[in-house]
Amino acid sequence: MRPRNLDEFAGQEHIVGPGRLLRRAIQKDQLSSIILSGPPGTGKTTLARVIANTTASRFVTLNAVLAGVADIRAAIEDAKKNRELYDRRTMLFVDEVHRWNKSQQDALLPWVENGTILLIGATTENPFFEVNRALVSRSRVFQLKSLDASDLRAVADAALLDRERGYGRWRVEFEEGALEHLVDAADGDARSLLNALELAVETSADPWPPEPSSPVLVCLAAAEESIQRRAVLYDKDGDYHYDAASAFIKSIRGSDPDAALYWLARMVYAGEDPRFAFRRMLISACEDVGLADPGAVQVVLACAQAFDRIGLPEGQFHLAHAALYLATAPKSNSSLGFFDALKSVEAEAADIPSHLKDANRDAKGFGHGEGYLYPHAYRDHWVAQQYLPDSLKGRVFYQPGSLGVEGQRRLEILERREAQAAVFFEAESGAASASGEEALAWSKAGEAKGEWRARAEGSVPARLSLIRRALYERASLSRDDRVLVLDAREGYLAWEALRRSPEGTVAAAARDEREAELVRQYASTLPELERPLVAALPLENLSAAALEGAFGFSRFDRVVGRDLIGSGSAEFTPERLARLLAEALPGSEATIAQTLPREGGRLSEAFAEALGEELRAALGDFEAWFYERPELGSLGPGRESIESSFQRSGIPVSFELVRQDYRRRLTEAEISAWLSTSSPFGSSAAECIPAASLARISAALNRAAASGREVKWPLSLIIAKLGLPS
Repeated sequence: MRPRNLDEFAGQEHIVGPGRLLRRAIQKDQLSSIILSGPPGTGKTTLARVIANTTASRFVTLNAVLAGVADIRAAIEDAKKNRELYDRRTMLFVDEVHRWNKSQQDALLPWVENGTILLIGATTENPFFEVNRALVSRSRVFQLKSLDASDLRAVADAALLDRERGYGRWRVEFEEGALEHLVDAADGDARSLLNALELAVETSADPWPPEPSSPVLVCLAAAEESIQRRAVLYDKDGDYHYDAASAFIKSIRGSDPDAALYWLARMVYAGEDPRFAFRRMLISACEDVGLADPGAVQVVLACAQAFDRIGLPEGQFHLAHAALYLATAPKSNSSLGFFDALKSVEAEAADIPSHLKDANRDAKGFGHGEGYLYPHAYRDHWVAQQYLPDSLKGRVFYQPGSLGVEGQRRLEILERREAQAAVFFEAESGAASASGEEALAWSKAGEAKGEWRARAEGSVPARLSLIRRALYERASLSRDDRVLVLDAREGYLAWEALRRSPEGTVAAAARDEREAELVRQYASTLPELERPLVAALPLENLSAAALEGAFGFSRFDRVVGRDLIGSGSAEFTPERLARLLAEALPGSEATIAQTLPREGGRLSEAFAEALGEELRAALGDFEAWFYERPELGSLGPGRESIESSFQRSGIPVSFELVRQDYRRRLTEAEISAWLSTSSPFGSSAAECIPAASLARISAALNRAAASGREVKWPLSLIIAKLGLPS
């Protein structure tokens, strides 16, 4: 029942679904070297055979368990001959590629490098650990996931209905719960399901096979006997070992005692050494609980020592006790400050302050120790003085947590730090953050694409940069998402989508063919499979059929766009825009950024110092009135109007108001155009502000503009996030 083409392939929608990069590469026969990683029974070998059925290249298969260097050399020689004599490339599929040692993998490297061989590797291990780094860097890595219940049910149904290769010649029926048991117990493994199905069906008729069209009833007992115990995938030296341990520790860190017990039980059930679990918990006691509960490390250590005396099975109580203690304890990771300090040590060889040096040896000659204040001589045994090197003065490595014992000490720690800062220097503060997900696909080319585009885009207007950053921070793209960029214009949003989803597919819907051609030309230096899909598809023509015609598929994970309200020949309202997106893109998540000119920059604020109090107040009062005028349609709708219009559509939507500043220069020409009586702003100002005051305002603004000084200019956006119903 192994699938013969992509249409028969079950699951793995994230890499071979419509519009996905790998599916397009297979259909166009434009594969580069790939490595397929995932649990058993998820379709790695099947996918390789589908590729073999669709490619015009020679397809050669080796199993790394059975093949050695001699087999590799023979395959390479045949590949060289076919390339030289027939100009035909060779695809080499290596199953269980991680089983080859380094020298065996190295033997392939030059031939993959020069294109003689296109490698398709399959592995159940993490290729970044188990496969030669040089091979990985020349390949795209695709991670296959365990099949879910619906995928497995589709596999079973296909086998039951297929008259040629399956059981379609008989009327196979299942007692209530029997087929569900097979699907559930297979645990995401299609091979395990089919083996169990075969055993259950063929032992339910005596003799086998019965006459065609005969009924075959599979009872629940037969199903349970066919696959009695769920197999927990676990290799003490492999990827599942580390993944389960990671899930266990992350559950402790997240203070989820239920999940911590589950992952611990899964590890024990699979035969993990309890000492390994205790070792990880001892680390977590200091890394994750830390000073919020300094006694945590002693509790875990005591449980580990008790386990060594008692052993299994009673020792499971001590495993559970330690895990529950850590999961329910207050958390602090302030000890990570040590690694920040370590980076500073590596970055600079800072000298020890003289007053901290040893005074016993060199006090007379060099003055070492002079000026040191002895803390015990002061009240509370503490005095403010400098302990860090001069070059690191003010650096903060330790951030006290707010929970548990550490939280009780936090205020005192901060007060002392502030006192030290006040004595010696101005306090400095900073913050940094980072985030991650499991990437389902990776490639060296994907990593490089972001760098190429960052250079190629060069200098961009600060305002657009702020809009794009705000939009994509809230769109939360994954590396393998299918992304539709609406109203792509010059492609500015499309490049960021490619950077954030390098293993996905980005489709750019341009307003007309001219703009579409601009985007195509800009992307022409990229390999074909790494370019965005581009089509002239104006917003007013958007539909599932139009998307299918333009890009070959109509399903997208994420949709992004900016300033779509009021655009198009029909000037879209938020309500109409939401309904259009819901009809054309069901099941997608749309993130739309709309600028709010009415809440944007004000001359009175940007040039407050140049204007002086009197003129600033006069101009400010006018601007407050002017920007609230509803008849100024050119400024677009206000925030309340946008929100209410979106909500009238009935589509689930959330809003976020974003206000940011950027630096800009206003020229004298821009000031003149602003205040010209031919502009709505200038003509209204002439009516509302006395002529003498307006002349003084104009002169002050022009003087400030002539200086070339940058001003802080606010930008207001409303980000609408729509969950388009399926």
